Amino acid sequence: MEESYKDRTSLVKGAKDIAKEVKRQAVKKVNKAVDKAQDGYTQRSYNRFQDEEDDDDDYYVQGGNYGVEANDDEGSSEATEGHDEDDEIYEGEYQGIPNMGQGKDGMVAFGQPMHDEYKDRRELETERKADEEELAQQYELIIQECGHGRFQWALFFVLGMALMADGVEVFVVGFVLPSAETDMCIPNSGSGWLGDIVYLGMMVGAFFWGGLADKVGRRQSLLICMSVNGFFAFLSSFVQGYGFFLFCRLFSGFGIGGAVPTVFSYFSEVLAREKRGEHLSWLCMFWMIGGIYASAMAWAIIPHYGWSFSMGSAYQFHSWRVFVIVCALPCVSSVVALTFMPESPRFLLEVGKHDEAWMILKQIHDTNMRARGQPEKVFTVNRIKTPKQIDELIEIESDTGTWYRRCFVRIRTELYGIWLTFMRCFNYPVKDNTIKLTAVWFTLSFGYYGLSVWFPDVIKHLQSDEYASRVKHFMNEEVSHFVFNFTLENQIHTNGEFVNDRFIMMKFKSVTFEDSLFKNCLFEDITSMNTYFRNCTFLNTTFYNTDLEQYKFIDSDFINCTFFHVRTGCQISFDDDYSAYWIYFVNFLGTLAVLPGNIVSALLMDRIGRLTMLGGSMVLSGISCFFLWFGTSESMMIGMLCLYNGLTISAWNSLDVITVELYPTDRRATGFGFLNALCKAAAVLGNLIFGSLVGITKAIPILLASTVLVCGGLVGLRLPDTRTQVLM
Repeated sequence: MEESYKDRTSLVKGAKDIAKEVKRQAVKKVNKAVDKAQDGYTQRSYNRFQDEEDDDDDYYVQGGNYGVEANDDEGSSEATEGHDEDDEIYEGEYQGIPNMGQGKDGMVAFGQPMHDEYKDRRELETERKADEEELAQQYELIIQECGHGRFQWALFFVLGMALMADGVEVFVVGFVLPSAETDMCIPNSGSGWLGDIVYLGMMVGAFFWGGLADKVGRRQSLLICMSVNGFFAFLSSFVQGYGFFLFCRLFSGFGIGGAVPTVFSYFSEVLAREKRGEHLSWLCMFWMIGGIYASAMAWAIIPHYGWSFSMGSAYQFHSWRVFVIVCALPCVSSVVALTFMPESPRFLLEVGKHDEAWMILKQIHDTNMRARGQPEKVFTVNRIKTPKQIDELIEIESDTGTWYRRCFVRIRTELYGIWLTFMRCFNYPVKDNTIKLTAVWFTLSFGYYGLSVWFPDVIKHLQSDEYASRVKHFMNEEVSHFVFNFTLENQIHTNGEFVNDRFIMMKFKSVTFEDSLFKNCLFEDITSMNTYFRNCTFLNTTFYNTDLEQYKFIDSDFINCTFFHVRTGCQISFDDDYSAYWIYFVNFLGTLAVLPGNIVSALLMDRIGRLTMLGGSMVLSGISCFFLWFGTSESMMIGMLCLYNGLTISAWNSLDVITVELYPTDRRATGFGFLNALCKAAAVLGNLIFGSLVGITKAIPILLASTVLVCGGLVGLRLPDTRTQVLM
């Protein structure tokens, strides 16, 4: 009896196993039929987009199911028939991706083969690559169905504000540097740190935030990095110490470093192929707008010394700090606007979040259709191919119970993941493209930023030479019982004697006293800039409410002298300071000269191709460097600066477009971030080399810049043409 019961149990179990196997095979056949219908639909949809004269009815299928033929008689699609009561599916209902638990009942997730645990990693990566290629073609068709309209333009302006903040950050350093150095009494030996520290932060930030954008998403990464930039930029306007100011600008640069790689990756993933080159080029204009904004604000705010206030001698808030706050506004605006924008649907599909991506794509479609006055159009996409997700094995230590240990492990894991993604940029088939892009990015950055620093320095050098040529010399003068109540500027007094003289409510600008005697004199309410007393003797002299600190008296002797209310700190004054306005005006013109190049590149990017524009622009920029031989005056140098900036901007725009199109989605932001970090490193190197040659020779900067630009342009012509490719 017991043996018959066991036999019956085994028979029932065997029958159940056979039934499950039959059901599994049936489901596999259904999935194969669906795949075949999907391929047929993709081909029909592609033909429709190639021939716009076809009727729309051939594309929009009935019942709202993507890739499944509708049954007009029954009113339901074939994909919803044949299900039992437990798996009932209603007509037109969005199903999303079946969860993995359904596989236990014989249901296989669409595009997800069974028994992945028995496959090695190489086989899984091969399947994922095939899925990504299929997704690239399908995603292009979906974006074309969604259309280009209100959603893309809204995202265009939001991301443009972030790119504008990056342009502002680059210009803020140059505009703030002279005033900050004077305000904080920074010696010449430490003045170069401010410019270098910002570029160092941007270099590290570009690599980190770009890699993070491929891990957590474009929107999330951009929100965090822009918040970091805005916070530390705002904080830097209030700090008083130079060390703390450097610290704030370092982290401000670290935050803004992620703007460029994340913005271009984000925007490119919501653009159709025929719109991508043009609209990415229009997006580049916001960097120019950021430069114009910074120049205009510096011109309007910094020279107004009267806008400042102080709290004793310990806290000074000058106009350049107001300028820093105003320059943080584009960053704050972008952070607020980004909170209303969705994540990139392409990124969500790449990480397997099908349902979230579908909802965002539907939002894009519905937003654009409502703006066109066609709200009745239905988003027909039902299923989207998602690449196979390969789980990464992460070793977690046993003592991760405390919060700081968990944070440490999480940070270490994320950094390791970013590094692995970066190393994949040097794997086949993108290895050759990465090497070529590295050469192009480095040469263009080295030549552009090197000459961009060299131009203003040469102009300032010409100005200082002209100023020095107008200096007035006074020797062996004797002045007694005289009241000085006017400004002394650009003078050198040697072997003079000043007896019973009064210096009251006056300014010293670039005045030097050498080997002079001051006897029974009074200095009251004195403001000085670039003024020094060398080897002078002061006898029975009183100093009241002056800024003449000890470092301005070099090898000088004081006999029975008194100091009252000495103003500490460096004094900033732009009254009648023509050079300050001139510097801002020159940068304003140089940035404005980029506008024609931006317009030309946007209109011709998809017509003549990215490579032609990249190589041609770099070669022409290299040739234009030779016109610098004729730059013997300020006006001629400004003209050369405008010509150079106008030619190089086309190369920058085309290089940005090529970079986002050559990298696949899972490495796009990481690769762009690495190249942008390399760009900042080349900028620092160019600043050091070209800056050291100011006033020495013109030959080396001209030949060096011309050579690297022409060589980089020739390498750029060897890159693959991406004009007709879908976004891989």
